[in-house]
Amino acid sequence: MRQTRAHSLALAASVLLFFSLASTHAAEGARAARQREAAAAPRTAPDISYTVSMPRPNTHLLEVEARLAYRQGAPASVDLVMPVWTPGSYLVREYARHVQDFAVTAGTAGHALDWAKVNKNTWRVETGGARELRVTYKVYSNELTVRTSELNDRHAFWNNTALLVYPEGHLRAPSTVRVVPFGNWKVATGLPPVAGQPNTFRAEDFDVLYDAPFLVSNFRVLDFEVKGIPHRIVIDGEGNFDPERMRADIRRVVEATLELMREIPYRDYTFILMTHPTVRGGLEHLNSTALIWRRFNFRPDAEWRDFLSLVAHEYFHLWNVKRIRPDALGPFDYTQENYTRLLWVAEGTTSYYDNLLVRRAGLMTDRQYLDIIAKAVEDLRRTPGRLKQSIEEASFDAWIEYYRPDENTVNTAVSYYDKGALVALLLDLEIRRHSDGRRSLDDVMRALYDEFYKKGRNYAPADFQRAAEQAAGASLDEFFRRYVRGREELEWDAALERVGLRLDTTGEAAAGRPAGERANLGANLAQEGERLRVTNVPSDTAAYEAGLYANDQIVAVDGFRATRDFLNARLEEKRPGDVMTLTVFRNEELRTVNVRLAGRSEGAYRIVPVRNPSDAQRRAYQAWLGAPFPRAAQGQ
Repeated sequence: MRQTRAHSLALAASVLLFFSLASTHAAEGARAARQREAAAAPRTAPDISYTVSMPRPNTHLLEVEARLAYRQGAPASVDLVMPVWTPGSYLVREYARHVQDFAVTAGTAGHALDWAKVNKNTWRVETGGARELRVTYKVYSNELTVRTSELNDRHAFWNNTALLVYPEGHLRAPSTVRVVPFGNWKVATGLPPVAGQPNTFRAEDFDVLYDAPFLVSNFRVLDFEVKGIPHRIVIDGEGNFDPERMRADIRRVVEATLELMREIPYRDYTFILMTHPTVRGGLEHLNSTALIWRRFNFRPDAEWRDFLSLVAHEYFHLWNVKRIRPDALGPFDYTQENYTRLLWVAEGTTSYYDNLLVRRAGLMTDRQYLDIIAKAVEDLRRTPGRLKQSIEEASFDAWIEYYRPDENTVNTAVSYYDKGALVALLLDLEIRRHSDGRRSLDDVMRALYDEFYKKGRNYAPADFQRAAEQAAGASLDEFFRRYVRGREELEWDAALERVGLRLDTTGEAAAGRPAGERANLGANLAQEGERLRVTNVPSDTAAYEAGLYANDQIVAVDGFRATRDFLNARLEEKRPGDVMTLTVFRNEELRTVNVRLAGRSEGAYRIVPVRNPSDAQRRAYQAWLGAPFPRAAQGQ
């Protein structure tokens, strides 16, 4: 048995090495080109400085001046390039479409220089021998997300990828940014300040410059220290938050994460938090993060925990993705897609840790955590696309799918965030099982940090699998084949049983009937004022088989005026096999759809303790969630 197992492990290792070398060689080819550029840049790069001003916030126009000073003579022409995407947000966004009033002169008072667009995001300037170029343009900024820019009478927020052009061939060159605020607004960014120059900041290269967002407003600041390192929360806008609770709880999240990673890779850290009526999101950076949260959704406590999970997610990214880098993610090509099959690790594993870190910080109970996991499992099980696309495929196709979902996405695709988090959870439990609880996914993240970030390397898919296998002390090829590269259903019974838990899918009985006798329509609906709209129709449902369409407006149910509450009430009265008649508007035409209702075999999911857990299960639960095994399990 030992000889057979050893042979299998050796064979698996040789296969993994082959694919790792192939992937690494491809990535190294791209990096080699960038290294050649880096070697040339110090000799030929101009001195680069930017000034960003906002004299008329009501126009939503950020005004940019870029100066390029050549010490040894300028080339005959210079290509100035605007990035098309922002790292961390994997979609080509075409930032150049917002540029207007582009002009170039020879120095401050010199004559105008000729220029022409040579492609969608590149301006070619004919220097005429000028040693200094002064480039001016304006950028329309009226979209508040963490990956775009906004200027109005409240604030200015921008990502430098959406604002600042770079001279082609010189991404490794240093630069400075001076901000001219409107009125008495203040400036917040993660970039270090230039001594003696107010509101001026420096970046060692464009990867650093493009990493650092700016907020300019009358923000408030909450400060705290962890291990002597300064942290600040910069808050722009009002909301129903408690500032002292925010300071204390975010500090606990930071402390819990540092206990995991054991090293602070920055000199200071800035949380940029903007409040908004409806928008939410976050984007990671090297020593900062940009967060947007709905201003009156800091309460109740469930919303607060959700907010803290967002904080933990973006903060953990400063290791996982900003430093522990997948193959293609840095140095970056800002002009096109940067493909990787590892977003399920970059985002999915981070999504696993976000709630877990809030739990480890003592800001969420183990019961609350398990309820979140159960809901995630339920949502995935009700997504037909989970069996159509692997998380590696979802990672690769992020550029064309994740940020552009449509009504059929539920049937064809899976989220590398959502399924990636659940696969990371299963992988964590698998490593704990094989190592008899001595190691976990924590050890994998620390090993990747030491072996790749500290040695200046990016990791490939085979590298991640190898690190997981080293932590487990066993081959995990079947796990990765089935759940990472493959599309198989995630299995929960055996994994949860190791920590004394089980997945209960029976749920609560409705109207005195078990879940299996409840009628189910299957379509997902949205009540939009007076309109009841079909948002999407999963392919394995009665609604799909009957021909109900996404975007149908349901106006009547069995001849009576439709609302979501009325439709749900009618479903409670029916049984599987009954027919429900839906009257809908479809492209302004009235249609009738007769749906033969299916049965719903499952109710709301819960993760519950097993009966009579063993001592080993109790210990495993404690090690995983940092809490005593639930007393409710006694004698079940």
